[in-house]
Amino acid sequence: MEKLLAIMQELRQKCPWDQQQTPESLTRYAIEEAYEVEAAVRSGDIDEIRNELGDLLLQVVFQSQMFEEKGLFNFQDVVNAISEKLVRRHPHVFEAEKYQNLTSGQVSELWKHIKQQEKQGKVQSRLDEVKHGPALIQAHEIQKKAAQLGFDFETVGDAWGKLDEELGELHAAIQSQSTGAMQEEFGDCLFSLINVGRKLGLSSEASLLAMIHKFRSRFAYMEQQAQQLNTDLQDMSLTEMDQLWEQAKQQLKSRERSHDFAAGEQQI
Repeated sequence: MEKLLAIMQELRQKCPWDQQQTPESLTRYAIEEAYEVEAAVRSGDIDEIRNELGDLLLQVVFQSQMFEEKGLFNFQDVVNAISEKLVRRHPHVFEAEKYQNLTSGQVSELWKHIKQQEKQGKVQSRLDEVKHGPALIQAHEIQKKAAQLGFDFETVGDAWGKLDEELGELHAAIQSQSTGAMQEEFGDCLFSLINVGRKLGLSSEASLLAMIHKFRSRFAYMEQQAQQLNTDLQDMSLTEMDQLWEQAKQQLKSRERSHDFAAGEQQI
């Protein structure tokens, strides 16, 4: 651990890229690395799991180093904080004489009670119950929580009307050429679109993942077709690429229909 901390300190002193980073600029990498860990665990590749856990640990070390440079805290403080929290939230383990033979459900309730005690004196919102995570999932869950409290559009049509309104405001922001305004209004549009999906009973995360999978498949088909034509996509005109895109759509739809038919035959 000391070796890793020493390497990180040297990188911050001598590597131009590492020197340019801020806590804000690095958060996206922490999120990406967490996804990489999930994918590695799902794959079952032990070497890959070890490597990805190392990449995730680097993000903790990197952030800690930057805050240490500001004189706020260091990596050891992070270790101490999580150690104290684990002991505090597991009295049934570290004070076993006081909490004997607890069931899993009782342990869960004890955990919640301790978390509530930790939050005393802090400004709280019912939306705090929504876990931080992918933005699409957060937006969906926040809207659902607000709806449970009665803060919601009555119909899908009302939600769609709000989306139309936000799209108009985005168009105005684009005309103003204000980056800040465009980002804000674009976010409003996304939030409103997710709300429409929620009202329809759809998962925005699942819908977008399905679209990403479809786009990947079609784009890979385009690359394969370009190779067969002894060229590369980047050397083709947009019109030529559009033609390959339409071919990809038809080809993949045909495969999907064949797969559905085969699945139906197996069921019969």
